[in-house]
Amino acid sequence: MPITRLTKPDSKFRLDDVSTDPPRDASKQEAAERLHDLGKELLELQELMWGARTHSVLIVLQGRDAAGKDGAIKNVVGALNPRGVAVSSFGVPTKEEREHDFLWRIHRQAPRAGEFAIFNRSHYEDVLVVRVHDLEPKSRWGERYDHINDFEELLAEHGTIVIKFFLHISKKEQEERLLEREKNPSTAWKLNVNDWKEREHWDEYTEAYEDIFRRCSSKYAPWCIVPADAKWYRNLVVAETVLEAMREHRDQWLETLDRAGKAGREELEEYRRSKGVRHKG
Repeated sequence: MPITRLTKPDSKFRLDDVSTDPPRDASKQEAAERLHDLGKELLELQELMWGARTHSVLIVLQGRDAAGKDGAIKNVVGALNPRGVAVSSFGVPTKEEREHDFLWRIHRQAPRAGEFAIFNRSHYEDVLVVRVHDLEPKSRWGERYDHINDFEELLAEHGTIVIKFFLHISKKEQEERLLEREKNPSTAWKLNVNDWKEREHWDEYTEAYEDIFRRCSSKYAPWCIVPADAKWYRNLVVAETVLEAMREHRDQWLETLDRAGKAGREELEEYRRSKGVRHKG
């Protein structure tokens, strides 16, 4: 499906040029059916990656309040074996975290070989919130873009498949979702006055995000701008994109598992010969 994927710096990129709505020919029913099928393949690929242990997956989810980060996580994780999945959120740094570099707490949550890590907000908060609310001088947060690029390149070089999603929601849709939270008893617990306060900085956040996309987009850690006004389309795009990135490694994982199986059988046969046991199989 056509989505905006940023694989290199682009000084001209603007969020207003990307629609928050699904394509006109997209169907909610077809998307649901497709998402169900994708879940089966996603689980299959997860099992191959788990066995091969040559790669891991890091999914970064960023977006404005009510853009659907939790919903996207539920739909991706719901198709996976929870054995190999960890979800991390990064709020206000603790005292210990403040005593280290800003990436220290992030790197600790990077996925191990064979596993998934999902970041619900991420290291990019350190060039978003601190910038918009002037929590640190520009001389400090301005250097972080290069540090982030180096960090993501390091992960990629060690086999981490890095996929970054910005859930692109309109200001009108965000307002409707925030108001809906107040009416719905099952979501009222999410109410937070800060969500409304942050809306006052919509333009500042837009500018901050655009700088991120312009400076921190690469082939090894692309940004995917996901139209998020329709939840069903958002979920499909995220699942499709993750699968596409993992499919590239299917053959390598199968070859790795085949070699491991062959080595295991040879070791077992050697053991049986040493014991004088003949296998009847």
